[in-house]
Amino acid sequence: MAKFSANLSVMFTEIPFTERFARAANAGFKGVEFLFPYEESMEELAVLLKKHQLTQILFNMPAGDWNKGERGIACLPGREKEFIDGVHKALEYALELDCKQLHVMAGKLGNQFTLEQQYECYIKNLRYAADVMAKYDINVLIEPINIRDIPEYFLTTQKQAELLLESIDRKNVFIQLDLYHCQIMEGDLLRTIERLWGKFSHIQIASVPERNEPDNGEVNYFWLFRKLDEMGYQGWLGCEYHPAGHTEEGLGWLIKAQS
Repeated sequence: MAKFSANLSVMFTEIPFTERFARAANAGFKGVEFLFPYEESMEELAVLLKKHQLTQILFNMPAGDWNKGERGIACLPGREKEFIDGVHKALEYALELDCKQLHVMAGKLGNQFTLEQQYECYIKNLRYAADVMAKYDINVLIEPINIRDIPEYFLTTQKQAELLLESIDRKNVFIQLDLYHCQIMEGDLLRTIERLWGKFSHIQIASVPERNEPDNGEVNYFWLFRKLDEMGYQGWLGCEYHPAGHTEEGLGWLIKAQS
C-alpha cells in the first residue's frame, strides 16, 4: 500500500510551521517533507518528529536567495563555495532529523553563462554533494520542474534528468519524480514511470493543472496508486499540493487511497 508524506511547506498552512507536525500525524500521515528547515532549530524539529512518530522523508538543500527569486544555485558558475557550504549545512540537518534524501534545486538559466558552462557546473556540484552524502547513506535527488511554475529553470524534463544521471555517474543520485511537473511537461505518466524504474527514489503528487488535492484534475491518481502497488514501489508519495480550502477538509482522498 502507498505511503504518503505531507509537505508541511504547503499543507496545514493555517497554523505556524512547528504546529503542523501534530496536525499531519493526526490526519494519518506517517512521514513529512518540506522545502527548507533552516530557519528552525534542528533539535526542535527532531523532537517534533519523535513526539509525533513521523519520518522525515525529504527536504531541499539551501537554494540561494529565495526572496529574490533564486531557485537553486547548483548550475550557477561562481557560486560553488556557497553551494559547498549549503551541502554541509543540509548534512547537519539531515543527520539530526535522520533524513535519507536531500533535493538539490538546480537554479535558473543565466544569460551571462553558456549552456555548456552551466551543465559543467551542475554536474561538478552534484558529484560533490553525492560524494559527501554517500558517506552517510543519504541519497541526492534532482527534480525536473515545469516551465510554467519556474520559467527558465535549468532542469525541466525527465529525459533531461536521465541524461544528467549518466553524466553525474553517482550511485546515490536519483530523480525526484514529481508527477505534477511531469504531466505538464511530458505526460504519458505510466510509461514514464516504467521507463524510469530504478532511477527515481521519491514521487510527488498534486492535481493538474491547479496543483490542489490529487482527487481533482486531469490525472487519475487512484489508478496510478494501484499501478505503483502492482509494480512494487516501496518509496513514499509526497503530497506537495496547495489545499483548495482548509487542509483537513480536503483529505477525503487520503482515506480513499488508504482503504
